[in-house]
Amino acid sequence: MALLTALAVGAGGAAGAVARYAVGLSVGRRAVDTGLVNVFGSLLFGVAIGADFGGAPAVAVTVGFCGAFTTFSSFAVETVRLAEDGQRLAAAGNAVGTLAAALLAVFLGIALGAAL
Repeated sequence: MALLTALAVGAGGAAGAVARYAVGLSVGRRAVDTGLVNVFGSLLFGVAIGADFGGAPAVAVTVGFCGAFTTFSSFAVETVRLAEDGQRLAAAGNAVGTLAAALLAVFLGIALGAAL
């Protein structure tokens, strides 16, 4: 891996982690903020793929920023916690809704990116 690419991933990751933390603070509801970042991150990832700008900038956005911004593990834990708390319908809605919205966001992002 080239040094520039590694630095781009690190910079993107740092920005993504800070952005994720900021969303968590501003939204304040764990399952909601996680859903928002996962869907928006999927959209942004799709735009980067669709735009096909390649190189270090693409890796900084996709692997770095989106990798740090989105969080599958938090999504999984929050879904399980909802189920454990007896909110099985909310858990199922969170699981299906987040996955469907994230996939749709990627498709939309790819189309938007290709139009750039």
